Amino acid sequence: MHDPLLRVVPLAPAVGARIEGVDLSRTPGAGLAAEIRRVWLEHAVVFFRRQSLDPEAFIQLARLFGQIGHYPFVAGMQGHPEITQVIKQPHEIHNFGGLWHTDTSYLERPPMGSLLYALDIPPLGGDTLFSSSYAAYQALSPGLQAFLQGLKAVSSADKPDAAITRVDRRRDRPGDAAGVVTTAAHPVVRTHPETGRKSLYLSPGHVTHLQGFDPGESRALLDYLFAHMVRPEFTCRWRWQPGDLALWDNRCTLHNALNDYHGHRRVMHRITLEGDTPV
Repeated sequence: MHDPLLRVVPLAPAVGARIEGVDLSRTPGAGLAAEIRRVWLEHAVVFFRRQSLDPEAFIQLARLFGQIGHYPFVAGMQGHPEITQVIKQPHEIHNFGGLWHTDTSYLERPPMGSLLYALDIPPLGGDTLFSSSYAAYQALSPGLQAFLQGLKAVSSADKPDAAITRVDRRRDRPGDAAGVVTTAAHPVVRTHPETGRKSLYLSPGHVTHLQGFDPGESRALLDYLFAHMVRPEFTCRWRWQPGDLALWDNRCTLHNALNDYHGHRRVMHRITLEGDTPV
């Protein structure tokens, strides 16, 4: 049985919910973890306020939801390599993940999801936007849905818009990406392995082209789909506070960390969860 104080507050019609009445510093039991997963699968991203998680507690919590993955470009936290430190210093211009994307779609097996824990938040700004790729797919015409079936999009870690967002962190704590293949082709329409629902699986920050298309054709169609996927009615916005935790489903969402707090420091801890090959 789940905690009787657990309360789910939807944030927007298409995506996102806040879960209240849960203290994640005490590792949830199997029943509560299953209930959180159910809510997560329903809403695609869930948030928890006022949590107190040291690195070890954060790691133990993440393991309830999947195997912890590895981010190739930035070395993990010293003593806790499972955690990637997502930092923007006051003098830096670029922020980590500051564009619409789904995490590391350039891997053959992109992560299932990610957990992000807020430590140091600017006084204003630094919100994160999330968008439902389920809703984006459902809103397409039947003709375009049918046309996109069977198409594949190529993602690359070297796409400049995304590569520049990690440049400062790579300089501080370079990871070991040697031997890691960072180009992959995945279906444009993905079937979620747990819910069975279809979504658009396109990462604007990483997708370079559609397989088998002329570059101009590919660019025109992708530009339309990228804009369509982040229509306001598909999104929610989270205003961070210290101690907040987010858990999002990388298989059916996009997110965008807004870069509107120059001159201030922002520190988050992130853990990614291993996924499977999209189909």
